[in-house]
Order: sequence, then structure tokens, then C-alpha cells
Amino acid sequence: MQKQREGIKTRLTETDPEVANIIKAEEERQQTTLTMIPSENHVSPAVREASASILINKYSEGYPTKRYYQGQAHADEIETLAIDRAKQLFGAEHVNVQPNSGSPANQAVFLAVLEKGDTFMGLNLTHGGHLTHGSPVNFSGRYFTPVHYAVDEKTERIDLDQVRELARRHKPKLIISGFTAYPRTFDFAGFQSIADEVGALHLADISHIAGLVVAGVHASPFPAAQFVTTTTHKTLRGPRGAIIMSHEKYAKAINKAVFPGLQGGPHEHTIAAKAVAFGEALQPSFKEYAAQIVANAKALAETLMAEGIKLVTDGTDTHLLLIDLRPLGIGLGRPMAASLEQGGIVTNCNTVPFDPSSPFKPSGVRLGTPTLTTRGMKETEMRSIGTWIAEIIHDPNNEGLQQKIRGQVLELCKQFPLDI
Repeated sequence: MQKQREGIKTRLTETDPEVANIIKAEEERQQTTLTMIPSENHVSPAVREASASILINKYSEGYPTKRYYQGQAHADEIETLAIDRAKQLFGAEHVNVQPNSGSPANQAVFLAVLEKGDTFMGLNLTHGGHLTHGSPVNFSGRYFTPVHYAVDEKTERIDLDQVRELARRHKPKLIISGFTAYPRTFDFAGFQSIADEVGALHLADISHIAGLVVAGVHASPFPAAQFVTTTTHKTLRGPRGAIIMSHEKYAKAINKAVFPGLQGGPHEHTIAAKAVAFGEALQPSFKEYAAQIVANAKALAETLMAEGIKLVTDGTDTHLLLIDLRPLGIGLGRPMAASLEQGGIVTNCNTVPFDPSSPFKPSGVRLGTPTLTTRGMKETEMRSIGTWIAEIIHDPNNEGLQQKIRGQVLELCKQFPLDI
């Protein structure tokens, strides 16, 4: 496999050295920095090999045994394998493995069960929700009628009583549970109860926590939720892509919404990589890995709070943390993330609940532990990293400090090299 990758690199270097050099630089960046963006992870060499396989050449419009092109025997095999493994992994009745990313996966559910203008509920974007949960700049907010639930201003946690009151008042056709920047566990059973009470369908978007769900370290929305969507990267440690899972009664509607509703030919090379990732997640070692992700996040949170850093909800139950910089000033998220990157720590700026600033100048920084855990780091390393983060936050314009920490990060990365 190593020789195969070297051969590919050699051909790329000879054919297009400009692209090859950029890729090499990106490989070096990932190898020598701490990737702490919670929506990123490092895939295994096997997942990478599958994603770069000969399946990239095959156009497979349609579904297994029902294609519009010939030569589909092996594409059908790989897609069926991915479906079967996902069903086993999640306990789902029906799985569509063709969505190219999380947003069109959610869009397909909308297309399958809603009509234009229908009312649905989702978590407010500035309180941790996703663009597809009703943002006015997204299809979900432009063509449907969103009603947003929020977190409680004091606890910064979701109040199910508020969700229930909104659902009773607005009678949504669909309720979305899930998040992109909420550090606590999601009560899927509570959301299902509310959906059942008001006669709504329930879509659980578990894109961030799919790996934690299948490992049993986070509650599962299965089998109650009618629809479950997830990306296949993040805590699931697969390729960039997504899947849709549903009750069998919605299988035809979901498949039709994906193709021909939204997409043409699926990316079978990515589906092959999904199959490999599902196979890896079915191994007993994955449960240990996911539990370590959460343990690392908790150790990181404890260190940051001990260093005087404010965290939204004062901690985490999952893989992510959200730093609230408002005690230090408003709108500091973006420059703070830049300062952290100068120290070799890669995060992303993010709004915090009730942020008085705009999404373009947010007052928070979002970070997580999946990639660090993939590299083999544990609580001891989290405590060191948390101290470095706190030092930069307390003195963000100190370039000498940033360079000092950059050196410490480099040494740590050498101890935990990426398997690439």
C-alpha cells in the first residue's frame, strides 16, 4: 500500500508539480499542528486508499440493481456492502449512502416529507444549530417556515419545556434534533416524545456525534426517530460524505429525494471509503476510541476552566467545547483563533449563545478532541494543550509566546505522528 501511495505521488509530481507541492504542504501542516476543529478528523490509510480507488471512474446513476448504465456489478457490490454495514452499525431499517455531504442529506429529508412553506423546528444557529436547521440564508429557511428553539440563558442548555411549548403552539410537521456547537448530550427520547405529542416527524441530525452514538457513549435516536442523518467524517472517522437512515416506510421517498431529486451519479469511490469506515467502527476497539474522545474533551475542559477560561455550559459531555470570550471582550473569536493557529493549535471561531456580536465577528472559539484522539493522545496531553490554549487566550498578541508554544506543539506532534 505504501508503494502504491508513493507511486501515485510520483506520478502527480511529474504530471502536475504545482498541485503536488500544495498537497505535500498540506500534509506537512496536518502532521505538525494540532487539529482541534471538532468537525474534522484524520481517516485511516485504508479509508484514504478506498477513496482514491479505481471506483472514481465509474458512473452509477441509480441504485444497486436499478442503474441507468451498464458495468455496475462491482459498484452494486460496494454500495450494498456500505448499506449493510451501516444498518448493522446503527441498527437502522433503511440506509441511503449516496449523499455527498450533510447539508444535502438534510435537504433530501425535507424534500421527501415537506411541502414548500411547511413549518418545522430546529435549534437556533447562534445557539449551536446548523445552517440546515432553519437559517434564513439556507434552503431550509428560504423555502420552509422555521421555528427555532434556543438554550436557556442561565444554564446555556436546551430546555425541553420550551421546545414542547413551541411545538404545541406552532404544530410543526418536522422537528430536528441535533447540533454543530452544543457541548452537552442531546435528549433524543425527549424530542421524540414532543414530536409524538404534536404529530410531527422527528429528524435527528447526529453528524457530530455519530461515532459516539455507535460506540454507546452518547444516547441513540434509534429506533424511534423516523429519520437520522449524519456526516461520515467527524467522530465517525470516515470520508467526507453523509448518509440518511430512516424507517422502512420512508425508504422510497428518501431514495427518490436523493436521486433524482437532488443528485445524479453517486461517488462510488467515496461510498467505498464509507464502507471501510463503517467496518472499522464495527470493531471493538472503536468503542474504546470513542470513549477516549469524550474523556479527552472532559480533561481539556477541566484544564481550561481551571485556567480561568469560560466555557459554554461550563463543560462538555461530548467531543467539543465552546470557549466564551465575552469576559475578555466582544467579537474576539476570529482574531483569537488566528492567534491560536500561530501557536500551532487549529480551531474555529464560533458564535456563543446570546452573542451580542455578529456571526462574522463571533465571541467564541469552538474546539474538539477527535483528531487528537486519533493520533493517540490522552488526558495527559490534553492538560498540556489546555494550558497552552489558556496562555495564548490570556495574552493573544504575544508573538514570542505563540512561537514558544508552536515549538512545544511540534515536539508533541513528533511523539504522535499521523498514520498517513
